[in-house]
Amino acid sequence: MANRARRTDELSKDVIVAAATELLDEGGEAALTFRALTTRLSTGYGAIYHRVANKSDLLAAATDAVIDRVVTGAVPDVPPREELRTVALGLFDAIDAHPWVGAQLAREPWRPALLEVYERIGGLLTALGVPGRALFDAAGALVNYVLGVAGQNAANARARLPGDADREAFLGAIAGQWAQLDPQRYPFVHQAAAQLRDHDDREQFLAGIDIFLAGIATLR
Repeated sequence: MANRARRTDELSKDVIVAAATELLDEGGEAALTFRALTTRLSTGYGAIYHRVANKSDLLAAATDAVIDRVVTGAVPDVPPREELRTVALGLFDAIDAHPWVGAQLAREPWRPALLEVYERIGGLLTALGVPGRALFDAAGALVNYVLGVAGQNAANARARLPGDADREAFLGAIAGQWAQLDPQRYPFVHQAAAQLRDHDDREQFLAGIDIFLAGIATLR
C-alpha cells in the first residue's frame, strides 16, 4: 500500500499526458485506453485516476500540451506579420505530426487549447493594427483557415500510406484523373492538374496565410 501511494505521488500529470500522447501518435484515439496507459507506465488505474478524471480530460490535456508548445513559443525580433506566419505554420506542423489534435479541437472547442489559439492569433492581429469589429472577423476567419487546412492535410495523410513516395503516387493518381477531364467543362481543374503532383503542402498553406494577411492589411 505504501509503495502504491508513493507511485501515485511520483506519477505526475505531465508524465501521464506524455505517455498518452505517445499512444495517440502510435494508434490514434482508439489506442488510448486506460489499460494501455497503465501498461505503458507500469502502474495501476488508481495512480492515473488520481491525476486524470477520464479519457475526455486526458485527450484535452494532451491537446493542450501540443498547442501550448506552439502558441507560447517565443519568436524574438520579428514583426507581427512574420510572427503570425510562424505561429500558423507551427500549428499546421503540430496537427500534421499529431492528427488527433485537429479532431479534438473541432470536437470540444470550449477547451483551453482553442482559446489559446484565438488569443495568440488575435493578439498578433491587434499588433498589426486590425481595428474594432474587423478584428473579431479577421481572427475567426484566420483561425478557421489554419485549423481547417491543417486538419484536412492530416486527414489526407491518414488516407494514404506513409512516406514521400506514397504521397507522390497518391497525388499523381489524382492528377492523372484531373488531366483526363474535359478542359471545357473543368478548365481550372484541368490546368491545376500539372501542379497538383509536385506541390508542397506547407508552401501552399503559407501562400494561403499570405493571401489572408494581404486582405487583412486593407482593414487598417
